[in-house]
Formats: sequence, structure tokens, C-alpha cells
Amino acid sequence: MSSNDHVAVIGAGVFGAWTAVHLLRKGHRVTLIDAWGPAHSRASSGGESRLTRAAYGKDAIYTRMAFDSLKEWKALSAVAGLPIFHDCGILFFFPTEEPYVRDSIAAHRSIGLPTEVLTQAEMARRFPMIDFGGITVGLHEPGFGALMARRAVQTLVDIFVQRGGMFVRGNVRPPAATVLKLRAVELSDGRSVAADRFVFAAGPWLPKLFPTLLGSRIVATRQEVFFFAPPAGDRRFEKSSMPGWADFNGGDIFYGFPDLEGRGVKFAHDKHGPVVDPETQSRKPSEEALDEIIAFRDRRFPLLRGAPLTEARVCQYENSSNGDFLIDFHPQFDNVLLAGGGSGHGFKHGPEVGRYAAARLFGEVAEEPRFGLATKGETPNRQVH
Repeated sequence: MSSNDHVAVIGAGVFGAWTAVHLLRKGHRVTLIDAWGPAHSRASSGGESRLTRAAYGKDAIYTRMAFDSLKEWKALSAVAGLPIFHDCGILFFFPTEEPYVRDSIAAHRSIGLPTEVLTQAEMARRFPMIDFGGITVGLHEPGFGALMARRAVQTLVDIFVQRGGMFVRGNVRPPAATVLKLRAVELSDGRSVAADRFVFAAGPWLPKLFPTLLGSRIVATRQEVFFFAPPAGDRRFEKSSMPGWADFNGGDIFYGFPDLEGRGVKFAHDKHGPVVDPETQSRKPSEEALDEIIAFRDRRFPLLRGAPLTEARVCQYENSSNGDFLIDFHPQFDNVLLAGGGSGHGFKHGPEVGRYAAARLFGEVAEEPRFGLATKGETPNRQVH
């Protein structure tokens, strides 16, 4: 297909925005469509911060994608008015030297990452704001850090428009099941957008657009994050001293960030919550989730005991059955690519997901089986952490 082909990308989250940018770079005409705007308050790409890290155990495909994406994030941050990437480093720590640790080290060394393997004593000396009781080993990833999520996507879409892409705010209706080849998407206000090819990257709204195909394969779960004020004048919780971190207990992960841009120290539990609808779920934080976070905070970060809550946010993951992404053609429409299943870890990979999706749409790259629709089951069995 020639560079005059028109591609419509539905969903202006991190996957859709980066796919649109990569298509534009290839010379295609691109229209990006979103019902509420880039990284809006209910989007999985909304909110403040995301970890970017390369520790993935045996799943070296995501180590490589995170590393390759990091270059794009740093380049975007360099041209943004405010920082998108904060270079605070990432620290994963573990109670035992489990296979995840050894596999991560091997994957990092294979691509030349300067990841440090630290003992409990070394971590306690370098990061005194954390109590490493019960911990034996850590992986410190210099050069990685935090991404400012909403700002990143909105900046990216602004650049996309400045360089000739078109953004349309509109609510796309589910394509008719009787159509054999998609020619246009219909909007709820009566407008339509015609195109030669389509990418649906609508995050937790993918099951609403394709309920028969994806209704039980992409599932949104409720997730809650909390921010606490550090002690007044205490610089140990700033990004220059404290890394982004993850307390890894056989996959039961608590994670968080230093005090970025004065919002407070962030905590979250990387455990799938109840299944929700992204449009109708309550965005009011729960006392149960807050109590759980405070109990963890007080044990692992004793200097924050009694710290006041400054902010809370209810968002969602949009999960595939095993945590692998979905980037594959719709079985009915040969000109429709589906991109989703971020599964709580997808944001950092946005640039590489967009590159692969743009190339896959035009047959320029071999299929990655792990991203195939055929591998997406209907029973939760999380494998990727």
C-alpha cells in the first residue's frame, strides 16, 4: 500500500497515540479518534506516573521493548515543556533469589544493560528510606525511572497534530457484524470517518466495540493508588535520593515512586481488583485499599508512618488472560488491527507497541505469536509481571 493510504486509529491512549505517530512518520494520512480526549481521566493511560523498567524475568521480549521504548520517551521528554521522563532509577527487591531474579539478570546482560545486583546491606546503605527487612537481593536499573503518563500522551498527540495528523473527538460505534470489510467508522453524533485501514486501540473499551470477540478476552479491573506527604524538609523522598521501586514477593507486588513534582510519595498494590466497567465504576477510593496500603507503607517505609494522605486515584487495568498484549488482525476484517491488553504494564512499551502495530498493519514485520488473538484465553492466568 502506498503512503497515500488513510489510516484511522481509534483510541488516543498510549498505544493508539504512538501507533498514530509511527504511521505518520511512514508518510500515511492518519486520523486519531477518541471519545473524551487523549489520556482523559477515565483512560488507562491517564493519571500521573508509570514505572519504566526492564526487569521481566523470563519474558525477555518485554525487556527489549522497554529498553527500545526508553529512547523514544527520553526524546519526547527533551522537546516537552515540562519533563515526561524522570531519571530516578528503578529498584526491584526480593525476599529470595528466585528464578525471576536470575532470568532478569540474564536478559539485561544479553543487551548490555548496566543493572546492578545489590545485597540487603548495600540497599540499606544506598536507600535508607526503605526498611529491607526480610529482603536478600535487589536489582537496581540506572537510566530507567518514571514517566508522567497524562502529560506524555497529551504532548505526543499535540506533536502528532502539529506534524499533520488529524485528531477527532468522537464516540465510535461498534462496527456492524454483517460487514465483510470495514470502510468507515460511525460516530454516535452521526458523523463518519472513512479510511483504508483501521487500528482499534481503545483500551478497556475494546470489549464494548467488539463484545462477541473480546468481551471475555479483555477484562478491566479496578486499581487504586495513593499519595502521601513526606516529612517536611526531608529530601530522602525526592527523586535524587529515592528510586521508583517494586517489592516483589513471588508476583504479589507493591510498587511506588518518590515524591515527583510535589504530589507526594506514591504507593499501589499490583494485584488485580474486581472486574469493572471503565465508564460506570465508582472512582471513590475504598477504605479497604487505603488500609492495606498504609499497613504496607508503615512496615516497609517507617519514616512515613502517620504521613497524611494527599491524593488518591481509582483507575483500571485492561487485562488479557495471561498479561501478554493483543496486537493482531480482526478475524473478520483484514484491514482492522486490534491493539490492547496493556494488563497494567503496557504504558512503558507504548513506543514499541506503536512501531510494531504500524508495521504489522502493512505487513512489514513478522507476526509475534505472543501478541496473537489465538493466545488470548477467557480464564485469568496471569503470567507476565
